Amino acid sequence: MAAPRTGMCHSCSVQFLFICFSLTCIFALSLFFLFSIGPSPSTSFYSNTSFVPEVPYIKVFVAELPRSLNYGLVDAYWAQTNDTRIGSDADNHIREFLSSSKQKPNFPPYPDNPIIKQYSAEYWILGDLMTPEHLRGNSFAKRVASYEDADVVFVPFFATLSAELQLGMDKGKFRKKEWNKDYERQRNVLDLVRGTDAWTRSGGIDHVFVLTDPVAMWHVRAEIAPAVLLVVDFGGWYRLDSKASDGSNASSMIQHTQVSLLKDVIVPYTHLLPQLPLLDDQYRKTLLYFKGAKHRHRGGLVREKLWDLLLGEPGVVIEEGFPNATGREQSIEGMRSSEFCLHPAGDTPTSCRLFDAIQSLCIPVVVSDDIELPFEGMIDYLDFSVFVSTNDALQPSWLVNYLKGFSREQKDLFRQKMALVQPVFEYDNGYPGGIGPVPMNGAVNHIWRKVYQKVPSIKEATTRKRRKPQGVSVPVRCHCT
Repeated sequence: MAAPRTGMCHSCSVQFLFICFSLTCIFALSLFFLFSIGPSPSTSFYSNTSFVPEVPYIKVFVAELPRSLNYGLVDAYWAQTNDTRIGSDADNHIREFLSSSKQKPNFPPYPDNPIIKQYSAEYWILGDLMTPEHLRGNSFAKRVASYEDADVVFVPFFATLSAELQLGMDKGKFRKKEWNKDYERQRNVLDLVRGTDAWTRSGGIDHVFVLTDPVAMWHVRAEIAPAVLLVVDFGGWYRLDSKASDGSNASSMIQHTQVSLLKDVIVPYTHLLPQLPLLDDQYRKTLLYFKGAKHRHRGGLVREKLWDLLLGEPGVVIEEGFPNATGREQSIEGMRSSEFCLHPAGDTPTSCRLFDAIQSLCIPVVVSDDIELPFEGMIDYLDFSVFVSTNDALQPSWLVNYLKGFSREQKDLFRQKMALVQPVFEYDNGYPGGIGPVPMNGAVNHIWRKVYQKVPSIKEATTRKRRKPQGVSVPVRCHCT
């Protein structure tokens, strides 16, 4: 009787051990899948931990300014009888349409006048922020209702259009303060913004101004120097006025400490020529092309020397041109039929010509030693551009021989890489008045990403300012490199 009982217990124990082992395996496998796959973001276990990655974005508060300082300026442009300097058939058609319309749009189209259009970044950036929230899924900027919740405060002043309106109406008064409508608007903006709690908190360090025209907000630059400035380059910021180059009017100098790659953002000009897709690219018969004004001031003196050196060289087309309708068509044809497009410095180190070349798949040849470029660190211009020092370019026949040394394969690769970055320099979102989703990989989002890179420094500088005892000043310290 003992033996059978022992056998029965042994059999039970084996079954028990097998069941325990099976349960252990199932539990282990459950843990494995739990931790290898992980719970959904809605699972409460992870909902408040760092394990759930967050998509970064920049929080933007829009300062309160009257419409007369942004879209009202566009209205003022269309209310003029015609373009003040360069005629534009497209603008005339729009002007006729708007004048005959019974109801004026809240978000009027931006001028097509090339002098003004090239600086239209202010229009597209504000258009992104004015777009209804449910349409802003592509935007890197999240608009918030309070400055206390914001990373930066955007100042919605169309500074470039304000300057251009004054230049078109009465250029002689532009640098004066009396009877200068642009100065009145600049002063109005500063009085409104500097009187807010947001400005008091930071001293303007976390405010963002769009100053794409080299002369935008000319009279108040020293007052907005601590802010984040969106500029096309630094060329108009730290030079004497050309009429005071002898130093007799040194007080008008724009100090170099007002602009800095550490706090400011270089943004692209708006291209004026249409995009050429890579699939539509055709045979290019010209080696090097340039169309523009020969005589420029300051850094543009190099352009005159290059002009004289290159004029008459085989395979080179270099000619005087103007940004009117005829010049536009000639530029489209010239850039699309040339291997390389020359980009020498003008009154400032850069111009919209560089971005027209990129849209035309014409390899930019940059001869501008002081140039700063948009979105450096995000894109590599060496992938699709040629950079030449001024000293080398001014040697007789050096530039032409250098460009002839590039193989067909190298030039094709340049254009392939250029086609990939064409969308990066696109502002237009294809919606009336610029109110609609921005391209995810377009210029507006790249600008917000660059501003987002400044946020840690902005917060550090703001904290440092706030801890200073009352009456203790904080000097502005900026470096341009």
